Amino acid sequence: MESARFVEQRGTDGVAELVLGGRWTLRSIAAAGTDWRARLRLCARQPDLRWDCRAIEALDSAGALLLWNAWGRQFPEHLLIDPEHQGIFERIADAGEDDIEPPRPPFAWLEMLGLAALALLRHLRAFVTLLGQLMLDAAHLLRHPAELPAREISANIYKSGVRAMPVTALVGFLIGIVLSYLSALQLSQFGADMFIVNILGLGIIRELGPVLVAVLVAGRSGSAMTAQLGVMRVTEEIDALAAMGVPRSLRLIFPKVMALAVTMPLLVLWTSAIALFGGMVAANIQLDIGYGFFIETLPKAVPVANLWIGLAKGVVFGAAIALVACHFGLRVKPNTESLSFNTTASVVSAITVVILIDAVFAIATRSIGLPK
Repeated sequence: MESARFVEQRGTDGVAELVLGGRWTLRSIAAAGTDWRARLRLCARQPDLRWDCRAIEALDSAGALLLWNAWGRQFPEHLLIDPEHQGIFERIADAGEDDIEPPRPPFAWLEMLGLAALALLRHLRAFVTLLGQLMLDAAHLLRHPAELPAREISANIYKSGVRAMPVTALVGFLIGIVLSYLSALQLSQFGADMFIVNILGLGIIRELGPVLVAVLVAGRSGSAMTAQLGVMRVTEEIDALAAMGVPRSLRLIFPKVMALAVTMPLLVLWTSAIALFGGMVAANIQLDIGYGFFIETLPKAVPVANLWIGLAKGVVFGAAIALVACHFGLRVKPNTESLSFNTTASVVSAITVVILIDAVFAIATRSIGLPK
C-alpha cells in the first residue's frame, strides 16, 4: 500500500507547485507521523502555490480535512484536482458554513419569553397534580391508618431533621453574633442599647430563623431528595415499584413531605434559640447587657404570637421544599445531565418559593405580633 506523499517542484511555467500522490487516508496519514504533517503545513504557507492533486489515488475525510486546514479552510487559488475528490472538499466547506450561527430574528426575545411561560405553566400543572395526589393519599390514610408509611417518615425525619441540627446550630449562632454586633454599633450611637433585645427577638424569631433554616434545608435536604428520586428514575426503580403495584406517591413523596413539615418548625425553634444565644453573647460583650436582663426582657419585647408565626412558617416552608424537591426529582430523565440540572433547579426553585411564601406571610401577618 502506497502511503501519502507530496513533492515540491517548479512547473514548466516556473510557478512553485506541490504535487500530491498516494493514498491520503487516515491510516496512511497516521503512519506518516507528525514531522511529515509539519512539513506539509510549512510548504502550504508559500504564496501563489499551485496544488496538483490529480495523482491522489484514494482520499477520505481525514486526508481531506488535513488538506483543508492546510489551505486555511478555503480553496487555494491554483488547484488541480479530480472532480470526485473536489466533491469531498465541497462537503467539508458546506459543513463549516452550517456551523455559522444565523442572525437572530428581531423578535427572538418574544419567542423565548413565550417558551419560558409555557415551561412555567407545565411546571405549575405538574406541581398542582402532585399536590392533589398527596391530598388523595392523606384521605386514603385517614380511612386506612394501618397503611401509614411510618418507617419512611421516621427515616426522613432523622435524615432531614436530626442530622441537620449541627449545621443549623452553627450557622444560627454565627448569624446571631453578626446581627447583634452590627445592631450594637448603631444603637450605641443613640444610647438605645436596650432595644437590641427587640431587634434580635423580632428579627430572628419572626423572620431570620424560619428563612435561614428553609435555605439550609433546601440546599441540604431538598437537593438530597431530588437526587434520590432522580437516581431511582435513572435506575428504573420507580418503574419497578409501579410494576409491583406500590404507589410511588404514598411510599416516596408523602413521607418526605410529612417529615419536613414536622421537622422544619422544630429546626426553626432550635435555630432561633441558638441564634438568640449567639446574639445574647455578643450583646453582653459589646454593650455589657447581662444575660439575665436579656432573658427577662425578651418575652416583653417580643409577643408570643411571633413565635407561632415563625413555627407556622416552618411548617409551610418544609412542605413547600419537599414538594418542589419531589417535583423536580420525578422529572429527571435517565441520564446524568438531567439529574444534575434538576437538582440545581430544585434548590433554586425551593429558595424562590420560600421567599415568595415569606412575603405572603409578611403581608398576611403585618398587624399580628408587633409590640404596640
